[in-house]
Amino acid sequence: MGKPTIDHGDQKKLSVLIVDDCSSVQVLHRVWALKLGLEVHIAENGKIAVDLHRSGASFDLILMDLAMPIMNGEQATRELRAMGVDAMIVGVTAYDDGPERQAFVGAGLNACYSKPFTEFNLAPLVQVIKEINEKSI
Repeated sequence: MGKPTIDHGDQKKLSVLIVDDCSSVQVLHRVWALKLGLEVHIAENGKIAVDLHRSGASFDLILMDLAMPIMNGEQATRELRAMGVDAMIVGVTAYDDGPERQAFVGAGLNACYSKPFTEFNLAPLVQVIKEINEKSI
């Protein structure tokens, strides 16, 4: 299997918000995102993600864990969607297809992946965002 690549072109750098309380997951997702040319931001829980948006921040992609302290991924996703955030929100969770995962998806995710989430999952998502951005220009 080859290494995923993204055509960076002359567009502005896409941004990703990694929302996960596990520092090792943050590091892995950050490395893959940087390899794909993304601007990376980290939030340790859903409340921080929501507060960032309330303060005017915006991101092209949000990678959202489900199980986090203070505000979990389901709550954060519901709140972000209620605020009108239209960024692609992708759930990344260790939960199987049980009720917790279904509720997470139902909160407004664009997609949901099981851990481990890799650069092979991330690259196609970034390409979709680039294609959407090109069409809206």
